[in-house]
Amino acid sequence: MTRAEVLRWLRESDPAALDELWARADATRREHVGDAVHLRGLVEISNRCARSCAYCGISAANRDLIRYRMTAGEIAACARQAAALGYGTVVLQAGEDLGIGREWLAGGVRRIKTESPLAVTLSLGERPEGDLAAWRAAGADRYLLRFETSDAVLYGRIHPPLAGRPSDRIAILARLRELGYEVGSGVMIGIPGQTFDSLAADLELFAGLDLDMIGVGPFIPHPVTPLGRGELPDAPAGEQVPNTELMTYKVVALARLVCPDANIPATTALAILNIANGRELGLARGANVVMPNLTPARYRALYEIYPGKGRSPNTAADRDAGLSCAIERMGRTVGAGLGPRRRRL
Repeated sequence: MTRAEVLRWLRESDPAALDELWARADATRREHVGDAVHLRGLVEISNRCARSCAYCGISAANRDLIRYRMTAGEIAACARQAAALGYGTVVLQAGEDLGIGREWLAGGVRRIKTESPLAVTLSLGERPEGDLAAWRAAGADRYLLRFETSDAVLYGRIHPPLAGRPSDRIAILARLRELGYEVGSGVMIGIPGQTFDSLAADLELFAGLDLDMIGVGPFIPHPVTPLGRGELPDAPAGEQVPNTELMTYKVVALARLVCPDANIPATTALAILNIANGRELGLARGANVVMPNLTPARYRALYEIYPGKGRSPNTAADRDAGLSCAIERMGRTVGAGLGPRRRRL
């Protein structure tokens, strides 16, 4: 799609016109990745973080948060649960926790790969190349690292770097590809200061990076953060991207059109915005993945990166037959196997 076409869809508000976008995205999804909805068991292994991002509730600047890091045994138990439920992948996610050591996590990955048929996805932020290489060698299959926005100035305002360590997520994504990972990334929608042209550039970057996985969700700041307190300005009048449910569906649909065979989740944040059927609408508008939360209940509420995250419907209720029934009601099937990207030559 051209930049002009993408911008037109991002600005479109007519429901009849948007029905065309939804239909195109759904047809493209069906043609390129089929009707299977792949389930990835999410395990939030630590809420410790060295970074002070301007929107995130587990930021290092949040001194009131009770911190945790799951034990190796707890992580292995969650992986066994994912396998027992028939999921193809376990996703180990954390803040940028420098206490998660290279060898400790490599041992955990090897244990999961030995004890289960699961694919292992890591989402642990910006880590040294030696860590990424060791985890890949241990058997990790995929790595998720959202670049959040392609606007370097906006990125710098919301992601203060660590001292002496400039942030270059695009370079890290390229290195992950060289190491043999399936690579996932994505953006937030409606960041204060994000323009429509900037969001269109994000979509172009998805295609340029040839992403295997794309995760997009609305900007939902935690109230204890600078952005949650409204301390950064919005874009000029008429140019600020709204952080709405509708805009999120547009970006999901456009991501499907620009990256037809990528795996795209209907994210937890959509279920926060629309408890009744946000996830299902995401699946109907281009998505093909759901990530049920397998984090133990005693930790889940402490991983509140945005308000309501730990109490979302994409938790305990998704671990029973209700999720399969919801998928089947849509005329879709629950995916079998690891669910890698289905590249078309």
